[in-house]
Amino acid sequence: MKVKRLFKEDVYLREATSKITSVISRDDKTFVTLDQTIFFPTGGGQSCDGGKLGDFDVVDVYEEGEDIFHRIVGEEALNLNTGDEVKLSIDWDRRFDNMQRHCGEHILSGVFYQLYGGVNRGFHMGEDYMTIDISLEENPEFDKISWEMAKEAELRANMVIWQNLPVITRHFDSKEEAAELPLRKALAFNEDITIVCVGNVDNPADCVACCGTHPSTSGQVGMVKIYKVESNKGMFRIYFEAGQRAFRQYQERFDVLTTLENRLSAGISDLLNKYDAQQEKAKDVRNQLYHLKKSVIKREVEEIKREICPAYVRKYDILSINDILDIGRELQGAIPTIAFLVHNPSNTVLLFSDSFDCGKLVKENASIYNGKGGGNKQNARAIFGKKDYVDTFIDLIEKHIR
Repeated sequence: MKVKRLFKEDVYLREATSKITSVISRDDKTFVTLDQTIFFPTGGGQSCDGGKLGDFDVVDVYEEGEDIFHRIVGEEALNLNTGDEVKLSIDWDRRFDNMQRHCGEHILSGVFYQLYGGVNRGFHMGEDYMTIDISLEENPEFDKISWEMAKEAELRANMVIWQNLPVITRHFDSKEEAAELPLRKALAFNEDITIVCVGNVDNPADCVACCGTHPSTSGQVGMVKIYKVESNKGMFRIYFEAGQRAFRQYQERFDVLTTLENRLSAGISDLLNKYDAQQEKAKDVRNQLYHLKKSVIKREVEEIKREICPAYVRKYDILSINDILDIGRELQGAIPTIAFLVHNPSNTVLLFSDSFDCGKLVKENASIYNGKGGGNKQNARAIFGKKDYVDTFIDLIEKHIR
């Protein structure tokens, strides 16, 4: 049965009544079809509406043939019957969010087409951002979309929003009727065609076939913000957001920027310079630390070689595990039996030996004290949950290799 799509007649209709035409159970899920609906089904890159059907939550809406299926949740959903009259109400915040985002995509795609001959070959409306894939096939003058080009397109798109142009949706029965409009993209189907036009049809900001929901004026989009441009399969993928989502993300990013300004005692004009200066200082500190560690490691190796003895133990509180590993590797060939170098903060015992299989010793004995670890013949590590187990484990291994 062909359902009447009320959302095509009025996208601002938030409530309606309808008669149930079927109640279907599939895989423990309940689906309802109606004689008319205000719920937009998933399609055209846009997610479906949510809301209420009677007392039940509508969690999914999809199109199948000429009908629209509404998935509802609730313990008594199957008690609904064909012919029952139910009240429908959509989640307006979700609907308007989709309207803003989808119309923002139209406006931005139209601008890329007008400025650079860029054709939108793909559109995705994700949770964190939207993307469009722009192909420059129609204008040989351009072979890439630079960040400056994207910023210009962003400005032009927001200028369209500021003009508060009418957004008019027209429905056509045939391809021939619809093709008379100044479309930026050729039609891919022959009947039941919906054309969305932003601005005057004689000189539109955008005009393209689309089945989604859109506000009645471009001003309701609020704003468009581009985040990133990257090459993708011979095209250029534009990451952006529109509407209240763009505004919220702008607030979040501005808060981060303000926090950085305060921490660096900088304004927006010198923030990058102060950040670069901090990075340069940090680089100098890292360089000094590197050479200092090298000096300490060299001194440690020399001192250990002078005093090393069978079952040698040395403990460290400051050096990292990687530093201790460097020390142990430098001792290879000079270890009488085995050396235990301990990283105190993590209760880690690093074993080094020229004579015994360190990995095997850890594998066979660390678990006795709830330890874990592993390694190879020359070196291995055992990690314990308690500090007391470190000395107990070392004592066990020492007795084992006597």
